[in-house]
Amino acid sequence: MKIVNKMQTYFSAVTILLLAFTLAVIYFLFAAYREEDFQQRQKDKIYITLRFLSEFQDIDNTILEKLGKTDVDQMYDEKLLIFDANKKLVYSSIDDTPIDYSAKILETLSENKNWYEGKDNLYDVVGVYLKKGNASYYGISKAYDTYGYTKLNFLKYILLATFIFISIVVILVVNYVSKKVSFPLVEMTKKISNFNLDSNIDFSTTDSSIAEVSVLKQQFEEMTNRLHQSFAFQKNAVQHISHELKTPIAILVSNFEQMEKEQNVTSLQKLIQEQKDNTKKLSEIISVLLEISKSESNQKRAITKFRIDDLIYDTIADLNLLYPDFVFAVEYVAIEGENVLNLEANQNLIKLMLTNLMVNAVKYASESKANISISTSNENELALTFSNKGNSLTEGEQKVMFQHYFRGKNSNKASGLGLGLFFVYKIMQLHKGKIEYQFIENQTNIFTIKLPLS
Repeated sequence: MKIVNKMQTYFSAVTILLLAFTLAVIYFLFAAYREEDFQQRQKDKIYITLRFLSEFQDIDNTILEKLGKTDVDQMYDEKLLIFDANKKLVYSSIDDTPIDYSAKILETLSENKNWYEGKDNLYDVVGVYLKKGNASYYGISKAYDTYGYTKLNFLKYILLATFIFISIVVILVVNYVSKKVSFPLVEMTKKISNFNLDSNIDFSTTDSSIAEVSVLKQQFEEMTNRLHQSFAFQKNAVQHISHELKTPIAILVSNFEQMEKEQNVTSLQKLIQEQKDNTKKLSEIISVLLEISKSESNQKRAITKFRIDDLIYDTIADLNLLYPDFVFAVEYVAIEGENVLNLEANQNLIKLMLTNLMVNAVKYASESKANISISTSNENELALTFSNKGNSLTEGEQKVMFQHYFRGKNSNKASGLGLGLFFVYKIMQLHKGKIEYQFIENQTNIFTIKLPLS
């Protein structure tokens, strides 16, 4: 069922049922009031008649009949019977309305039970026992409340008309409000159903005055942006990485062809070493992509405990084999105890991060030296600073430097895929760390890594 139909059905049903219940309660309360009020009038009339009989023993029956006739003009279809202590009829009104079970009523009335109320179809029946001095009397009244029922019927029609009118208004209002409230959702649903990755959904015309709709709109826009970024990354990654892999693979094939023809052992060993270097580079790219994909898909990563300075020295040793003339100077700053150097993280990803930053320092440094400082900014955070002299990035480049495939103007002469800093940024995200870049006046580039210790 559509949300519009649900809102109309549920709200209309609840409102109309409550309205019907309220009007019914009003009707039955008025009916009970009419009955109580009319029976009280019957009771009052019996008392008046009994007082006449008890106080004026020799009153002329003609006077009582005239009194009864006067009351009949006020209370139509009424029969009044008065009995003495021996339950002998001493007075009967002139009306012909029968009271078929007066004997049973007399048996019910006594000194202990001096009041009786009953119904005979639409007639109200009242019985009274009254003791005046030494005399006892019984009075029975049966009457039809013409005025009361007329008012009750009038009230019934008024309430019924009110119920119909309000029900129609409620249905119309609910129909309008439900469409008004659900229209943004219906509009968003139509747009989402036509969603494809080649285009963005335009929610600019969607009413965002409703808080829930605004949140839904914002969240879906964020989700679509992430989808576009994800698919764009996959698309570009396939294109760039496949393009980047063509050259090493072609070189591998070419080297194998040369090795088949090569007779010189030294040249053959050189070709084999080149093959190993190229294969290692490809393996590192594939490994980091697999680790990042595994982490983003919520799969469990391999977490180990290791000393960050030992990993730094191991990385420096690996790079010294490739760049023997480049010097990395390591400095400890404000380190209190060796425990702060222990990290619990994915060692392969952290080493790849260190390798990328150090290789960048080698490629873009204006001199064959870079500084690495290790410090603790607070008890729960470890800071690594990589600094080297060289050309800086422009302000525009600094804003996008951690995006995939970014390469600055200072990288024209350096080979690469433009994934190094992007991988560093992703690794920091996976480890809940931060990376910052700054350039100071003495032509020094500084990258600062902050990692949580726990």
